[in-house]
Amino acid sequence: MSNYADQRFSTRWGLLLSVLGIAVGTGNIWRFPRIAATNSGDDGAGAFLVAWVIFLFVWSVPLIIAEYGLGRKGRMGVVGTFSKLAGKRYSWMGAFLGFVAAAIMFYYSVVAGWCMYYFIKMTTSTLPLTVDAGQGVWDSFQSSGFPVVFHALAMGLGAVAVWKGVRSIEKVNKFLIPTLLLIVLIALVRTLTLSGASEGVRFLFTPDWATLARPQTWLEALTQNAWDTGAGWGLILTYGAYMRSRHGVVQNSLITGVGNNTVSILAAIIIFGTAFAILGQDMTKPEVLEVMRTSGPAATGLTFVWMPQLFAKMPAGNIFAMLFFLGLSCAAFSSLISMIEMVSRIVVDFKVNRKYAIIGVCATAFALGIPSALNLGFFENQDFVWGVALMLCGAFVAFAVIRQGARAFREENIDNLPRDWNARRPWDWIITYAIPGLAVLLLVWWLWLSATQFAPDTWFDPTEPFSVMTCLAQWSVVLIAFILLNRWMNRRLNLLR
Repeated sequence: MSNYADQRFSTRWGLLLSVLGIAVGTGNIWRFPRIAATNSGDDGAGAFLVAWVIFLFVWSVPLIIAEYGLGRKGRMGVVGTFSKLAGKRYSWMGAFLGFVAAAIMFYYSVVAGWCMYYFIKMTTSTLPLTVDAGQGVWDSFQSSGFPVVFHALAMGLGAVAVWKGVRSIEKVNKFLIPTLLLIVLIALVRTLTLSGASEGVRFLFTPDWATLARPQTWLEALTQNAWDTGAGWGLILTYGAYMRSRHGVVQNSLITGVGNNTVSILAAIIIFGTAFAILGQDMTKPEVLEVMRTSGPAATGLTFVWMPQLFAKMPAGNIFAMLFFLGLSCAAFSSLISMIEMVSRIVVDFKVNRKYAIIGVCATAFALGIPSALNLGFFENQDFVWGVALMLCGAFVAFAVIRQGARAFREENIDNLPRDWNARRPWDWIITYAIPGLAVLLLVWWLWLSATQFAPDTWFDPTEPFSVMTCLAQWSVVLIAFILLNRWMNRRLNLLR
């Protein structure tokens, strides 16, 4: 096979669409509206949006700039990049990033399968008209073998999408992302024509400043940003290894971050507007919010139980239900293929033939994703453990820059590129102090809240799915394993003789 490690994105447009494919996923359409509703006050969710936008510029965009720069300089996957740029002693940090993305991939493929199943279901069946009917569709799906079948289909299609390297990834995203954006715009226009939708939109943007006094609001805003943009995962770093030297970093990073969050806002307008317009006919505002906040097992309720019913009550609802789940499928798949590529590139860097790397990664991901496909409790635990671990990942990416000196790294790899902006000195301060400080502060904050408020009686029990100890135990096993394998990884990378 040709040397896929030397491939480059053919155009900046192809690079941007592919990186937007990383960023724009189910976190924008499925997760963000629910998180905004959960962190709203009595008057609205606007204060949460303020915290969320703050973290876009003090967490996500600076990390995206770092990942682009690291990827373009290292020209390897995350493990090789950490070995080359942070130092051979820190290969384990890159491996941890790779594992977190892989662990998320195991169950994210399951979600992609749900989306594809519902797209087919909405296309071929009548929409459920009641809560019981909507729940019945979901329960019937979950009690069948379809979650495993569609999980396998998602991984199989993902393998095909990355098979020929960045060229096929670019082609797939040139179809997926414009299709997704078109669907979002069509759904937005339809939502805004609904009677009562303006009440939902008004609630979304009205700030209740008292909510900013709640620690959980800030924690949720940061973790949602990490989920939204993919910043700190190592995914953008992997695609950055394929960008051309002439393509700038800062403009691409801002377009990635702002473009992604714009899609989140549009999705929230669609969900809030539709929920208030349809449910508001028979429910009070607190009751509508309770539906949006009560997410059901594995946060599935709003999207997979309620949304089909809401579409059923709209004129031409079948068409919009089909488009909604087609868009959700596109979003899920574009993010999934970036995870497959990230892990496959790590394996290729370890001197494994690319086709065998892809087959091995996808077969392993399918096998390790089966528990999440069969058991929503296991799914929720993995989402909880590795979603919070993204804070560690962001700190590790910042560390890779700090090891080289933030100012020196910026001047050599980011600033003074043709037709691009400069990151300038504020970026140095954010990467060196703000991001590591936020990661430590919010992680300690979260651990303390979990031990004292969320699960005071079970925080020390690693078998409890949402305890502090289940996170610490799983993280520790992975970190210790990679620290012990550090020397071996450097040998495989030919960086240590």
